[in-house]
Amino acid sequence: MSEPLPELSKEDYEGTLYKLQIELVKLQRRFIKCGDKILIIFEGRDAAGKDGTIKRIIQHLSPRETRVVALGKPTDRDRGSWYFQRYTPYLPAAQELVLFNRSWYNRAGVEPVMGFCTNAEYDEFMTSVPEFEHMLVRSGIKLLKYYLDISKSEQAKRLDDRKKDPLAQWKISALDEHAIKKWKEYSLARDKMLAHTHSLTAPWTIVRADDKQLARINIIKDLLSRLDYENKDERLVMPDKRVVMEFEISFIERGVLAS
Repeated sequence: MSEPLPELSKEDYEGTLYKLQIELVKLQRRFIKCGDKILIIFEGRDAAGKDGTIKRIIQHLSPRETRVVALGKPTDRDRGSWYFQRYTPYLPAAQELVLFNRSWYNRAGVEPVMGFCTNAEYDEFMTSVPEFEHMLVRSGIKLLKYYLDISKSEQAKRLDDRKKDPLAQWKISALDEHAIKKWKEYSLARDKMLAHTHSLTAPWTIVRADDKQLARINIIKDLLSRLDYENKDERLVMPDKRVVMEFEISFIERGVLAS
């Protein structure tokens, strides 16, 4: 993670974001017309920037065809059901874009780290999730998976800022205090998750997210570059591969991810 990233001025950020949001409107016109089903999964540590990124993506899209899914704690019924059953009602139908702010990958991250699932449940998930996602893709769902990766120091700063911001109180979680304390455990869980659930059918895209604005801009560019729609501004939607990159197993060995 040591390679320096380009700086983005406020004017460049706002101007580029506006242009990209126009492209997102073009994309929505396409998937409504063609009946596409698009599912975007956002994962990452607490305070990695998932909320802010999703907000910018949906800001000017029709709420009738755009849904954000951010599920709370599982109920007793959820815990007694097939694990994926909790998520399947929220999958996109034709003409829909669905964004998961955290997803079934809770079972690969927070649940094993915090002891919220058994070893058997974790092993079953890691075995079955590639099959589940392959089934979704075969059914016609366009699936994109982003992991927002931030450094320990940046996470600590953001969590501290969150406590002081009266408008961000809804983001505060009882689990926040464990985010830094269990940094190494979360890092190991992340590495296992990426290594076992990355595939050609459902690949992971890694986002260097210490700079929120760079991350947002390049995530939007990346998803636009990977989805089909008319009158695409091809030059505008070329992402910076220093910010967003398809996961490779060598990332773990080379220390590309925050550790």
